[in-house]
Amino acid sequence: MQSKNENMGLLKPEQAMGGAAQFNAVFRHLTGKMQTIMLVEITSVQGEGVEPVGSVSVRPMVSMLDGADNIIEHGTIHNVPFFRLQGGKNAVVLDPQVGDIGLCAFCSRDISAVKRTKAAAPPASKRQYDWSDGLYIGGFLNDTPVQYIQFAKDHIKVYSPNKIILDAPDVETTGNLAVAGDVTVEKSITAQGIIKSLADVMAKAISLITHKHPGVQNGSSSTGPAQ
Repeated sequence: MQSKNENMGLLKPEQAMGGAAQFNAVFRHLTGKMQTIMLVEITSVQGEGVEPVGSVSVRPMVSMLDGADNIIEHGTIHNVPFFRLQGGKNAVVLDPQVGDIGLCAFCSRDISAVKRTKAAAPPASKRQYDWSDGLYIGGFLNDTPVQYIQFAKDHIKVYSPNKIILDAPDVETTGNLAVAGDVTVEKSITAQGIIKSLADVMAKAISLITHKHPGVQNGSSSTGPAQ
C-alpha cells in the first residue's frame, strides 16, 4: 500500500490538481530556490587572528519542509567568507567562533572566482541566489559576552577577565589616570611635574620616611640638601 507521503515531493495534494493552486505552488517552489538571507550557526572556522580574513562553515538554522510537512535538515555550507571591520591596513580583529549564530547573505551571482582571486571577475557559473555564494555577518541571538568593549551613555568600558595588552612604540593618555591595582615598571620613569605619595616610598627596601643616616653627630643644624 502506498504511503501518503510517497511521491508527494514539494506539493500538497490540493496543489497537484492543476489550476491556480498548482501554478502558485510551482511559483513558490521556483522563488524558494532564490536564497536571500538566513540565520546560520558556525560549525568550523578557517583563518583566525592577525592574518587575511578567513572563512567559516555554517549550517542554516531554519529547516526545510516537503509537501507533507516532513522536516528536511540543511547540509553544511563550506568556505563562506566572514565579515571583518577593516579599512586599508587597519582592522578590528574579532573572529567568529564555533557555535556563534549570525546572518548569512547570499549573492545574486556566482562569487567563487572573486573569492579565489580577490579581484573583479565574471561569474564562474550561471547560478543565482545560491547557497554556495554566502557571506557571513555575525552577531545575532548570541549569549552574554565574557570580554567586551561597551559604549555606555556616559563612558566607554574595555573589559577582560584575563589581560588587556596595549602594544605600540608610544602610548599616550591626555586625561588623568587612576590606577586601582599595582603598577610594575620595567624601565625608567620621567616626570615633568611633582610626584606625590600619601604613603611611604621605598628605594631598594629603604624607606623614605623611616630611614636613618649613620655617622651623624649631634647638633642643632639640619642635614644638607640631597646630592
